[in-house]
Amino acid sequence: MNQSRKDLQTRIERLRSAGASERLRGNRIGLEKEGLRASAAGHLALSPHPRALGSALTHPYITTDFSEALLELITPPASSVEEVLGFLADLHAYVYRYLGDELIWATSMPCVLEGGAGIPLAQYGTSNAATMKTVYRRGLGNRYGRTMQVIAGLHFNFSFSDDFFDLYQATQGVKGDDVAFRSEVQMGMVRNLQRVGWIVPYLFGASPAVCASFVQGRETDLQIFDPHTLYYPYATSLRMGDIGYQNQQEQGTGMKASYDSLDSYVRSLTWAIETPCPQYEKIGVKVGDRYEQLNANVLQIENEYYSTVRPKQVTEWMERPTLALRRRGIRYVELRSPDISIFEPAGITAEQIRVLETLMLYCLVLDSPRIGARERREIDENQVLVAHRGREPGLGLSRQRTAVSLRVWASEILDDMVAVAELLDGASNGPHVQSVEQQREKVIDPHATPSARILETMRERGESFFAFARRLTQDHRETFRHHSLDPEREALFERLSRESIAQQQAIEAADDCGFDAFLADYFNQGRATDIGLDLAVDRAEIRAQV
Repeated sequence: MNQSRKDLQTRIERLRSAGASERLRGNRIGLEKEGLRASAAGHLALSPHPRALGSALTHPYITTDFSEALLELITPPASSVEEVLGFLADLHAYVYRYLGDELIWATSMPCVLEGGAGIPLAQYGTSNAATMKTVYRRGLGNRYGRTMQVIAGLHFNFSFSDDFFDLYQATQGVKGDDVAFRSEVQMGMVRNLQRVGWIVPYLFGASPAVCASFVQGRETDLQIFDPHTLYYPYATSLRMGDIGYQNQQEQGTGMKASYDSLDSYVRSLTWAIETPCPQYEKIGVKVGDRYEQLNANVLQIENEYYSTVRPKQVTEWMERPTLALRRRGIRYVELRSPDISIFEPAGITAEQIRVLETLMLYCLVLDSPRIGARERREIDENQVLVAHRGREPGLGLSRQRTAVSLRVWASEILDDMVAVAELLDGASNGPHVQSVEQQREKVIDPHATPSARILETMRERGESFFAFARRLTQDHRETFRHHSLDPEREALFERLSRESIAQQQAIEAADDCGFDAFLADYFNQGRATDIGLDLAVDRAEIRAQV
């Protein structure tokens, strides 16, 4: 056993002896689940976001992402897996009441598309804030193409309880600023989630194929499954591979965020937001009377930088994310790599949530040295290999400049995660342990993975990817149409829809300057503050964020 795994066992034992299991029960989980609205025929919906669902600008749980057709359903943080899944199911059921014959497409890869120009940008009203959101999306389309932006994902948001962090800091023998400690160890967790994050698309990837309309004549080396479907035979997640948005992100810019510390992360993103990019200057910023992008810099804003995992802080209204991190440190970590599970109506299961929660704790307590240039290349290469060829017999990955089989490495990760899961359960055979143990079958037999099951089902039924996805999408719609919605939850959603529209109207009425001045003020936030982190904040302020 190497030293890193020995250190991991020592930390786990310390935490167990100190009573960490009880304090871990206060961990918080939140989900952000995207889904394209599609017509009954399976084409991208061109209708506006239903007004009955409230304002996409201000509704806390029902909004849109890149496109007017790309729904985003958000759950509040919850300590119970059942609570967060129940809330997500209720959101689906409520939304379906106002979609008529439209569908919420059940896969990460989109329904039938008819060219990027036909994909409508999300609209948020007439306020400056709304205009900024739409201009940002227009910029994304100009930079990377609109088709890439309608790939849907599921984001897993996770925060450890304050009580656990207090205990962990004590067992580590670290004195001093608790906010600084939490930011430091969570940046270590982020680095480890990148190192071993390839295991997420392997275990849960559900996009091994794509409708041919997504490619639209672009040259790829995807193979032909049938006249309407392209795929890789051993793919797990095309969404996380070379055809996905994240790898298009850095072409021509050379941008890589630094994860050495929270300070270096903020500095690297700030540099990108403030540094002109000749490639994007050719697009223009304000062309005539219309903004084509927010600026011509390497990144328009922080959210443009696509990474499989992000350190996050809850932002105030129109507060820049990097400024929130500088002011208050890391509140939670967002894992962005999970595909939408097409076999599940809500797109994710309790088992998967428990595995991801275990992965978070595993990556927190595991040693986490800084990532050098060579290891960064290894991480990127491993991700693409698993996305494109993860189920390939004998596939090898690279770990610390040494070749290692995916099967061996995945088995080692699951072995270590079992001990972490026992800590979460406070027992040797609780739900987290069982959920982790159930993943072993996928490592032993790749045919048990969701990606393999998708292709096998398509072959058995003689279905294209589109036909397969539409059939399950229709099944899920029926599930949610028969879903029993608690009257109090229904009343909450109706109230929030009304209030969000009123809030949007108030924001529009309060605008007191033109868009040019508004945009300048937004980017000038924090300019007078030293770029160094200001972590000396009131602890009560941090606790109040979630």
